[in-house]
Amino acid sequence: MARRLPPLNALKAFETAARHLSFTKAAEEMYVTQAAISHQIKALEDHLGLKLFMRKNRSLLLTEEGQSYFLDIKEIFLQLHESTEKLLARGAKGSLTVSLQPSFAIQWLVPRLNQFSEQHPDIDVRIKAVDLDEGSLTDDVDVAIYYGRGTWRNLHADKLHTEYLLPVCSPLLLNSSKPLQEPTDLQYHNLLHDGSRRAWKAWFTTQGFKHFNVNQGPIFSHSSMVLQAAIHGQGVALAHNVLARPDINSGRLIVPFNHVLISKDAYYLVCRESQTELGKITAFRQWMTQMVEAEQADFAEQQFTNAVAID
Repeated sequence: MARRLPPLNALKAFETAARHLSFTKAAEEMYVTQAAISHQIKALEDHLGLKLFMRKNRSLLLTEEGQSYFLDIKEIFLQLHESTEKLLARGAKGSLTVSLQPSFAIQWLVPRLNQFSEQHPDIDVRIKAVDLDEGSLTDDVDVAIYYGRGTWRNLHADKLHTEYLLPVCSPLLLNSSKPLQEPTDLQYHNLLHDGSRRAWKAWFTTQGFKHFNVNQGPIFSHSSMVLQAAIHGQGVALAHNVLARPDINSGRLIVPFNHVLISKDAYYLVCRESQTELGKITAFRQWMTQMVEAEQADFAEQQFTNAVAID
């Protein structure tokens, strides 16, 4: 009867320790303890019935059998590495389906998507707009943009922008019949609500204004609608900084007051835990991270008075 092969973990521990001639360095590379490496080596030696290492003058050396075994083993692991890299390279091509809320797609991703396509012409991006985050990816979706706390089961989540809610309005309101110059002037203007009235209630509370009527003004189901209403001078919105940035930069919207709310929620780029290193997904994750870091640094330079965080 053929002897069964040694466990892969033991073989990997041996290859790594033999390459470094150090249990300590092998433990560091494999993110385990030195004791774990020693245990794997001992298990492998017991399985083979051979001594693979010896110590001499406090140095770790390979035995003759260990040296011969290492030369064969390292070639096998090298081939495994090359095969894996070749497979991942193939994964850097083809279609990539991104699922996200319509407002994030319209305000952030779509205007920048050509930059990704220029960098990665072999990846065909497909946008799938959804109103609700299901918390799990369907078979036809590779990555998604979720809004929340970043705790979705079996999904890897990369936090994007730190989330702020800030007042925005059309420049036209500054010179209207009832100029908008300080927070108390909000009593003369419509409040535009994103999904509910909760955000405006929190904003007024943190500013110490207890008698403002927040139960007025329209409620919109999508953030992009709130922004459009503000652009057309229909009132003042509390907007997500990520989504409002393009219109602020273009001058279509202004920030009349420097008081913001910090949200505990944020936008996250999510993918399956098992696919974080897949070529096309890695390319998209890296591109989004770089874009976000540059924008976050720019936003951090602006002076805002940060109110307390809201749930």
